[in-house]
Amino acid sequence: MKKSLILTSLALTALSFSSVIQAKEVAGVEVAEKLDVTHAQLQLNGAGVRSKFFMDLYVGSLYLPAPQTELDAVLAQPHSVVRLNITSGMITSEKMQDAINEGFELATKDDVASIQTEVDTFMTFLSHEIVEGDQFTFVTQKDMGVTTFKNGQQLGVIEGEAFRQALLKIWLGDKPAQKSLRKKMLNK
Repeated sequence: MKKSLILTSLALTALSFSSVIQAKEVAGVEVAEKLDVTHAQLQLNGAGVRSKFFMDLYVGSLYLPAPQTELDAVLAQPHSVVRLNITSGMITSEKMQDAINEGFELATKDDVASIQTEVDTFMTFLSHEIVEGDQFTFVTQKDMGVTTFKNGQQLGVIEGEAFRQALLKIWLGDKPAQKSLRKKMLNK
């Protein structure tokens, strides 16, 4: 329970961002250059577009305390934020759930069983209608877990370091959702 309260506090602070002073445009989406999380400022590490069959689906962005270009360095950060800005009406809840499930399988090398309960809970966060313009924000804290927001509204907290790492690996791991997106998020 204590971890859950810390994560919720962290996440609430994360979403009470100071006004965006600077923004970068990626595929028509304004991506903030900085976010305030637990009284620390995270900076945009990188952002790119997830596309499939020549169609842009979402803009993915990664925020960290200091720039990093390697997965292990990202995982070692005390806080990180992954944000997805949906840019296509082709994304449905079912398609997003399928893609994220596949991402967890790849991130865990087909060994999802150890975090299956957490993954199942996470899938409930994606079960409501998803429309173009929606924004998902995953606030992570090392050794604690992940707090998920949709359009600024907290959906829930999932505790556990294994889940946190698997979630980040969906976009940043050896078998990411899209290699070009991974490269952009890691600013390589």
